[in-house]
Amino acid sequence: MENSSVLLHIHNIQKYYGSNNSNIVKALDDISFDVQKGEFLGIMGSSGAGKSTLLNCISTIDSVSAGKIILDGKEVNLLKDKMLARFRRENLGFIFQDFSLLDNLTIYDNIALALTINNVPTDVIKKKVEHVAKQLGIYEILQHYPYETSGGQKQRCACARAIINEPKLVLADEPTGALDSHSAQMLLETMGDMNEKLKTTFIMVTHDALSASYAKRVIFLKDGKIYCELQRGEKERRKFFNEILDSIALLGGERKYVS
Repeated sequence: MENSSVLLHIHNIQKYYGSNNSNIVKALDDISFDVQKGEFLGIMGSSGAGKSTLLNCISTIDSVSAGKIILDGKEVNLLKDKMLARFRRENLGFIFQDFSLLDNLTIYDNIALALTINNVPTDVIKKKVEHVAKQLGIYEILQHYPYETSGGQKQRCACARAIINEPKLVLADEPTGALDSHSAQMLLETMGDMNEKLKTTFIMVTHDALSASYAKRVIFLKDGKIYCELQRGEKERRKFFNEILDSIALLGGERKYVS
């Protein structure tokens, strides 16, 4: 019987690129792991380790060559075209590195866009947007445009947009990559609060040990395989951060971070 607390089940997935034996590149090599409901998982590894490929396969942007990806009991890799687009829209949220806000829409409309596309009634949209905006501290700027807001407010808008559909899983690919240290910390703290208070499930790909230390568990990839993993447990974040740095060193990366 499948564990009801498991949200995402990754089973022996493989991903190959290339069309003949001499040119085939194995980007993912027999990877398996589970993600629990309400978990905050970090994925790390050096450039070319397969972390972005893994996230692309989970997000249905790319397909696996072999194996299974099962989200909330549904085998994602068997879905086709329209069903796949609908599944992505209804079950996944995304936080992009550049936030991808639309400058010609207000903060309210940026957050509401996914609901509008799904033909959610206007009164329901209003209630949902105002509720999530209050939770993330951006209610007062809902009628402002992105260019009228601060970097931190844009970050929280991006987070609100990612969870407005109440997705089962939010995926973040290098979300702090283009941010200064203060803005990065604000975003990570927002994601951490969403995970703790709203029980949002996150998978975050990052090269940065400090960012990874906000996760509850970190998986390290090397050459397309899982090299090791760390559990934060009850540790303070600083101690977890140092353990991540030690694992990076064992991977052969610089102790500060893996690019």
